[in-house]
Amino acid sequence: MKHPPEAHIPVLARRRIKEGAKAAKRVQERAREQARVLHELAKTHVLVNPQNLATDGSYDTPEFVNRGHYVDLPFNCKSCGVAQVWTETQQKWWFETTKGNVWTTAVLCRPCRRREQARRATAKETHLAGIAAKAKNAR
Repeated sequence: MKHPPEAHIPVLARRRIKEGAKAAKRVQERAREQARVLHELAKTHVLVNPQNLATDGSYDTPEFVNRGHYVDLPFNCKSCGVAQVWTETQQKWWFETTKGNVWTTAVLCRPCRRREQARRATAKETHLAGIAAKAKNAR
């Protein structure tokens, strides 16, 4: 004797509930695995927090954001030519703390950067002194 289709509804409903519970368990396991991988990665690298990055209006995403962590980047100083390394912590400070443009890279070593800052400060002082002298002579 065949049962009417309505008789199978509780069985099908129980199967759907079990399948849903299994799917939820798989999602939780995947999330735990991702958290474990991130925890292991954080031991050796500085992780990126995309919410702290400045928006730049680009349709593309920088490589370090896709990767999920910063990597030490070697570069040659544009001024003196000395080989340098832009460290992970320096990149995190530049991109996340100071909200620097995510498409920039380091081009000057620290001594050359300080020398350039001092040169600009001196030029600004000279410029402002010139403006003040000109205003004084105009009276």
